[in-house]
Amino acid sequence: MTEPVKPADPVEPVISLRGVRAELGSRPVLRGIDLTVDRGEVVALLGANGSGKSTAVRSIIGQVPVSAGEIELFGTPRARFRDWARLGYVPQRTTAAGGVPATVGEVVSSGRLSRTRFGVFRKADHAAVRRALELVGMADRVKDSVSALSGGQHQRVLIARALASEPELLIMDEPMAGVDLASQEVLAQTLREQVAAGSTVLLVLHELGPLEPLIDRAVVLRDGCVLHDGPPPKAVGQHALPGHDHVHPHAAHDAEPIRTGLLS
Repeated sequence: MTEPVKPADPVEPVISLRGVRAELGSRPVLRGIDLTVDRGEVVALLGANGSGKSTAVRSIIGQVPVSAGEIELFGTPRARFRDWARLGYVPQRTTAAGGVPATVGEVVSSGRLSRTRFGVFRKADHAAVRRALELVGMADRVKDSVSALSGGQHQRVLIARALASEPELLIMDEPMAGVDLASQEVLAQTLREQVAAGSTVLLVLHELGPLEPLIDRAVVLRDGCVLHDGPPPKAVGQHALPGHDHVHPHAAHDAEPIRTGLLS
């Protein structure tokens, strides 16, 4: 007699926020938000300036302390999470220290350090850096100074740095902001390839733009609260998302300056 098939154990979300609150100074920015991102999902975090989008992602990676609630990464409480090589983070380009005196190759290689032993690069590490540069179309600029790059090229380098660790989860804060159309297409294609390979992605965006076909779910914040969690805005209609119709792609960001390293 055939035994009944047991239901599969539920898979832990890659990201889980439950009742998360955070302040910047004395100003409440996150007011008890819940957010989950499941393995293989591409989730867009949308909202007007000051809604808390960037603060939410910075709380996930530990750059902003939370005053209440719980955050888990890959099923582990963030306070105990140590396997940061599984996560690639792309900060806002405007706050990512563009004047650093380093070459493209040096910046991208820094994203691989979490996979090395004592900072010593092996053949596989060099290969991963090369692949990351090729993915964003910057392999021919490896020896150039990042200070000589255009805004779009600089953004490609930041994404390559995140990809160098071959992460399972990508968190990207405004990857398309202030980027020329050619670089937008390169970045969209890069992201398509990562998604096809099984990456999980959380994106902070002002508008979906060329990334729209990749988005599985949109989470819209307003005043630090979740206003909508479901189909992207276009699918549900702009009128269902009050406050979002005032969002513009080149508006000022709602985050404060951050450091370039993941947890540095």
